[in-house]
Amino acid sequence: MELCDLSAYELSILIRTREVSAVEALDASLKRIEQVDGRPGSLEKMELSEEDKTQVHAFISVTDKRARTQAEEVDKKIAEGIIPGPLAGVPFSVKDIFAVKDTYSTASSKILANFKAPYTATAVAKIEDAGGVMIGKVNLDEFTFGSSNESSAFQPHPRNPWDPSRVTGGSSGGSVAAVAAGEGHLSLGTDTAGSIRQPAAYCGVVGMKPTYGRVSRYGLIAFGSSLDCPGPVARNVTDAAMMLNAIAGPDRRDHTAATIPVPDYLHLLEEGVKGLRIGLSPDYFKIVYYDHDSGQIEERPVPEEIKASVMRAADLLSDMGARIVENVPMPHTSYGIPAYFVISRVEAASNLHRFDGVKYGHRSKESVSNLNQMYRKTRGEGFGLQPKLRILMGMYVSAAQYSEQYYQRALKIRSLIRSDFDKVYDKDGDYGLDALLTPTTPSSAFPIGDVYGDSVMMQYADQFNVTANHAGTPGITIPAGLDENRLPIGIQLLGPDFSEANLLRIGRAYEMASATDAWRTEKPQVLAKLD
Repeated sequence: MELCDLSAYELSILIRTREVSAVEALDASLKRIEQVDGRPGSLEKMELSEEDKTQVHAFISVTDKRARTQAEEVDKKIAEGIIPGPLAGVPFSVKDIFAVKDTYSTASSKILANFKAPYTATAVAKIEDAGGVMIGKVNLDEFTFGSSNESSAFQPHPRNPWDPSRVTGGSSGGSVAAVAAGEGHLSLGTDTAGSIRQPAAYCGVVGMKPTYGRVSRYGLIAFGSSLDCPGPVARNVTDAAMMLNAIAGPDRRDHTAATIPVPDYLHLLEEGVKGLRIGLSPDYFKIVYYDHDSGQIEERPVPEEIKASVMRAADLLSDMGARIVENVPMPHTSYGIPAYFVISRVEAASNLHRFDGVKYGHRSKESVSNLNQMYRKTRGEGFGLQPKLRILMGMYVSAAQYSEQYYQRALKIRSLIRSDFDKVYDKDGDYGLDALLTPTTPSSAFPIGDVYGDSVMMQYADQFNVTANHAGTPGITIPAGLDENRLPIGIQLLGPDFSEANLLRIGRAYEMASATDAWRTEKPQVLAKLD
């Protein structure tokens, strides 16, 4: 087995005990990037070659020189008897929505293509303080606006390592593709409506959205400020717990960061599930959407193989001592996407106003006669379709004459979604749940180009995820099998505020119970070709 295919936990032990050097681990990851990633995403317009269509394209930039300096420093400290941290020498990537000092931090948008960040985001700095080695910045939907990673201004966009003709999901598509393909052991992503969990399910890795405020947002280029959550992408639950240990905690530069103590997630992993109450809700086994053709509200059940994966997980957890509670009502789940459409676009429009070509980023070179013209031309050239749509919709639904009809109503729905969670997690209530067990997505990864452009159906891929963003509560997705096309299926665990430790231990229990499943021996296509 190559070093880049080890778990972060295994690799960190080998590096700390000097059986492997951090430089050797870095070289293994860089070699894997060279083998499977292909040309990085760029603004240059080029036709896709047949070879492009078989490669991953997770990265926008590979920071190999910076990474080598970090790896050498880790090895030097270990040689001197100093342990650099629990992630000593572990290669990781960063979604290019985070500022990292002296690197291009683009948000996958032309408008920030030339922006070199003057500081480093807190979450990135914490991973590096724990000994992690940052190998590069990975691609995403422009400003995180999308669910497939096809909207990036930096093309080629990422492709699913399990089948490169399929999407990675989004917006953290580069993060999950890099981890699934062994191009680094961990990645830092963000989750605004499922932007970690949905692509993690599509690419067969673990992805976690922490409680809002559990991880600092300082240095994160904002989409929806009340929804965005940085979180870990990893190959297994243990690695996710290690990474969350590193990034969680208060931050004096972010007043939304929680100040309550952070438990040792890794230490609590093996406590098992005996006595925990885990719920199943029928509202998470169907998507509800408006059909443009019929003009009606339609329902569509999740595929039977996805439902079967969830039910098998419930059986395994029950065998290990958990109490499975069925028919848990979550009546406002189906309103999560419409409410998100409104709230996120109002917040996006507000956040995007700062990109005007005055202080940083792209500025139009066309001749202008006044400041307003410069703004219009700069934004017209710099923003792609998705940011423009969100600005227009956000300004429309927040306008005085429409605010009560759309924005205020969406905020009320958000409160009702939170109320659903509060009721089922209430220890003195009828259900007293420790977690909900649901599908992560209503399908496996769809073909590239199949849904892109239909922004409504694109976002319904996040229906089971977005409720946790509205409520501010945590969620995690875990690989749970392969469908008939040999594409990953994910299951999701949702929990009350700051219950990450419980979700991780439930996920770990499921991993152990399903450790001998035949699907776990299968590899993504891009890795199987290397054998």
